[in-house]
Amino acid sequence: MRQAQPSWKPGKKYGPMRLARRGSGWSKPLMACAAPLAALVLGLLPLPGSADPFPAVIDHRYGTTTVPAKPTRIVSLSFIGHDFLLALGERPYALRKWYGSDPYGVWPWGHDALGEAQPVVMRGEIDIERIAAMEPDLIAAQWSGITAQQYALLSQIAPTLPPRAEDGDYGTPWQQMLLRLGTATGKRTTAEAIVTRIEGRFAELRASHPEWQGASAMMAWAGHTRAYTRADIRGQFLTALGFSVPDAPGGPNALNRFYVEFPAEDPSAMDVDALIWLDTGRNVEKLARMPLRHTTRAYREGREIYADKLLSAALSHSSPLSLDYALDQLVPLLEAAADGDPATVVSSTANAGLLAKGGS
Repeated sequence: MRQAQPSWKPGKKYGPMRLARRGSGWSKPLMACAAPLAALVLGLLPLPGSADPFPAVIDHRYGTTTVPAKPTRIVSLSFIGHDFLLALGERPYALRKWYGSDPYGVWPWGHDALGEAQPVVMRGEIDIERIAAMEPDLIAAQWSGITAQQYALLSQIAPTLPPRAEDGDYGTPWQQMLLRLGTATGKRTTAEAIVTRIEGRFAELRASHPEWQGASAMMAWAGHTRAYTRADIRGQFLTALGFSVPDAPGGPNALNRFYVEFPAEDPSAMDVDALIWLDTGRNVEKLARMPLRHTTRAYREGREIYADKLLSAALSHSSPLSLDYALDQLVPLLEAAADGDPATVVSSTANAGLLAKGGS
């Protein structure tokens, strides 16, 4: 059974014309972190090195794709794939917008890498005729939900890259997404360097937080008793820090099962050592009124973390461009939530007015 990711907002389909670049609407929420984000982007610029050889041959769930030469007109069907291309220094000709107010669906950590480029924006279902009219020379379709029938048609237009067979629709680890795109674009060396750097940061955090190793943690959408599993990139983020995250029903090898539902009348299964509430910024009141939330240990012991809109998006993308921001913001919150001391205030939860009654 295919499980959908958080739904995109329906909208009209844009024609061949490009959208005008948005103004400075992101400037206010990012004033405090502008310098760290700039440093992050500089750190992710492609490293010098010789181009990888072509043709590039890549195996996937529907067979094998051969990219004959360096692609210059890339269409990204993945809801988060444009982040990965931008991390490699590749600006997509067209991309599939997931959600958010940016006209291109590129969140702040990707703005500098996008520069003045104005990619064609696609929304909703995959439109094969529209893609054919773009005349791409690579179609990046990891984390897209692409079906076998769609692949058969798209691969007649251009080399098309679906996910690996073992990962399901939305379960490809960020490392594999980047490395496979690196191979397809002739940037494998750059991709490997980025993976090494970010994995090194996760390793340092595991080593400096032995108390996290084996501790339980979950990410869930605010106000819902639905949590992401180890098969999802958000669950993979927590396991990379050493936390224990629940498997999907059917076990760790169950494809396309990225979340687990808990009964609203018994949220005790969400009593973990660190419970992260993801939000679009609109569900604080819903979370505050959530039935039986006050009965959980996570609530009483101050183990809840409220992730605001930007942090939730960074975790939901879990891309080479967003992971550093996510770690910068989340690690101090995890330290406060998982220390076992209810007197330690989780600042984001306090700022949202969601602390347990009597909490400071």
